[in-house]
Amino acid sequence: MNKILKIRQLAENVREYVIDAPRVAKNARPGQFVILRVDSEGERVPFTICDMDKQKGTITILVQTVGYSTMKLAALSEGDYIHDFVGPLGRPTDLDAYSSVLLVGGGIGTAVIFPQAKHLKSLGKRVDAVVGARTKSLVMYEDEFRANCDELFICTDDGSYGEKGFVTDAVRRLISEGKKYDCVFAVGPLRMMSAVAGLTRPFDIKTIVSMNSIMVDGTGMCGGCRVTVGGKTKYACVDGPEFDGHEVDFEEAIARSAFYRDFEREEICRLTGEKVNAKN
Repeated sequence: MNKILKIRQLAENVREYVIDAPRVAKNARPGQFVILRVDSEGERVPFTICDMDKQKGTITILVQTVGYSTMKLAALSEGDYIHDFVGPLGRPTDLDAYSSVLLVGGGIGTAVIFPQAKHLKSLGKRVDAVVGARTKSLVMYEDEFRANCDELFICTDDGSYGEKGFVTDAVRRLISEGKKYDCVFAVGPLRMMSAVAGLTRPFDIKTIVSMNSIMVDGTGMCGGCRVTVGGKTKYACVDGPEFDGHEVDFEEAIARSAFYRDFEREEICRLTGEKVNAKN
């Protein structure tokens, strides 16, 4: 069991958890993830490692309360324990070969690109970031990004902060202005990552995306996280979670992501006592 050392509210329904996990922290690298179970009856849920402190032996994850398991996690307090906390899993992201990188994060995707910004900064690389949110109150890690990026561009859907529009608008503008990037690393909703890959493809800019698919065991045995990349079946938990964005079959991934939506809704209703309504 792993103790929750600190909980910080970052935005509406988004919390940062610092977990005591010395063995995971010792071996963790940016881009990897953990799988946890809140209690002995809980489901196994993957979360990207947002930060790590190898000396203190802690792992930081960012959690958005959207489903049954994240609602159970949100009910815990500092000092409580998580039943299972397994990791690090997946392949670490390797951006070391690139001298100028653009990080693009939409919503909770900022949890994935933040450790990349820290790592690239430590190597003396040029790193810019585009961070998007629906509104100002949902912008996360602004100060941390400014401390680790050469330039930070914030976008909000409603224009309440930064540039009005989507992250793709900012990416399109930066490319049209002649900004030179060796690599674009995009993380967020599937349609957002697909759109970013579509923007960079004509310019032949290497584009990496993070496929946070449904996972069960984290070893590739269940097949739940499979994704088609370059016409071949890959498994996000062992082959990824990062893949070449120009080769991912996003339409297939989007269709698969909706498969369990009704089942998740039923579990939430059981937890809250609300009436199940599959049409809403």
